[in-house]
Amino acid sequence: MVKLEAEKLRNFINGEWQDVARTTAVLNPATGEEIVQVPLSSGEQVDKAVFAAKNAQKEWALVPAPQRAEVLYRVGYLMKERKERLSQLLTSENGKVIEEARGEVQEGIDMAFYMAGEGRRLFGQTTPAELKDKFAMSQRVPVGVIGIITPWNFPIAIATWKSFPAIVSGNAVVWKPATETPIMAFELAKIFEEAGLPKGVLNVVFGSGNEVGNALVNHEKVQVISFTGSNDVGREIAAACGRQLKKVSLEMGGKNAVIVMDDADIDLAVEGILWSAFGTSGQRCTACSRVIIHEKVKATLETRLLAKMEELTIGNGLDETIKVGPIINDRGIAKIEEYIQIGKKEGAKLLAGGHALTEGAKQDGNYFAPTLFTDVSSTMRIAQEEIFGPVVSLIPVKSFEEAVEVNNSVSFGLSSSIFTNDVNRVFRAQRDLDTGIVYVNAGTTGAEIHLPFGGTKGTGNGHRDSGVQALDVFTEWKAIYVDYSGKLQRAQIDID
Repeated sequence: MVKLEAEKLRNFINGEWQDVARTTAVLNPATGEEIVQVPLSSGEQVDKAVFAAKNAQKEWALVPAPQRAEVLYRVGYLMKERKERLSQLLTSENGKVIEEARGEVQEGIDMAFYMAGEGRRLFGQTTPAELKDKFAMSQRVPVGVIGIITPWNFPIAIATWKSFPAIVSGNAVVWKPATETPIMAFELAKIFEEAGLPKGVLNVVFGSGNEVGNALVNHEKVQVISFTGSNDVGREIAAACGRQLKKVSLEMGGKNAVIVMDDADIDLAVEGILWSAFGTSGQRCTACSRVIIHEKVKATLETRLLAKMEELTIGNGLDETIKVGPIINDRGIAKIEEYIQIGKKEGAKLLAGGHALTEGAKQDGNYFAPTLFTDVSSTMRIAQEEIFGPVVSLIPVKSFEEAVEVNNSVSFGLSSSIFTNDVNRVFRAQRDLDTGIVYVNAGTTGAEIHLPFGGTKGTGNGHRDSGVQALDVFTEWKAIYVDYSGKLQRAQIDID
């Protein structure tokens, strides 16, 4: 197992590592052991970071974008060299199994190279002017200081989705990572430092949402907030930013469904459900928590899914044989247990799981048994509300049309999936499923960094992470008119 070099993390402000007196322990969710102490910063540290970012951004914006991109290329190569170290540290602080941790780090590497490429593709437009001897164009320009707030379930990937496009666009960043998983922020800041990013362009301030998050959201010098997390917190951030006329990008919850039609490859569907529902122990915003199953194949899928669930290995994710790791903390366990009781009271039938795992080596970790409910109504709370754990509800339907209606009946709209061999259903599903991401004959997880990531309805506020669309969050459009006629020409008026 890789060891962290420090016993106590420090903030990274204006290119310097700064101690903070107050700290709290970071625990390995697989073992309950303390890994490191993380700072609990105050608004004063946020203020220092924001002013460092503001000063640095003025010079950084003047650096040609292809040269800014060179830093990201170096970051990508350093991440690639340290992939295994980063992956093991990620598993230690987050709990996800090592193969998933490697996938997450790879996602960050991919984002580095992709966004570095955008350093030569920050395209604007040219357009014919309506008057003679006049030129018209638009261009992207940086916004200024960007505040990013990232969650514990993807502690490095989501940070790269936000920081890399912001930096290549000419902005400076102040980053508040989750206190549960701060090690990836510490490691990524060190990589940026080694890659030669100028002081102040990236700043990391550790601490709670109440202290650091609120200070960042409400700081008058922060022009953009990019947040991934819960809907409750996202609504509060949106309200605060709205009052300040501050740009805000929100990526929040999901209640994602796999639709399995009567003509589907059932074995393939079972594989897709297992990976989507129990990968990361269901702690993904794209995790499958509903299976909308055609009644004709419901019994077959139930039997095969239960059999495969029994084969899942549960334990410390650093063990290469483990497929399901721990829940992040005690609060996560308590929330899942609460929803198990809700499901029972609502009349859903519990087929498997439904309890925490405390025996043997698991007694010091936060483990929950993969859980399957059946005969669930689409209106039940367990079919409507995000649980964020390894809990799946089977919802029987009679037709494709009913399946689409049930899929769209929730307040979220992040990811959806359909298993079918009918090409007509495939194209109707792509059109009619009200989610930002649609998979065909695959589960609800597995987004790639070159396409936009985000959803509809309660999942977000219309912005996207990843893909070229992420640049829209971190840039403004500037329209430019050059009149070389030598006389005053009035648009819409002096047209012959």
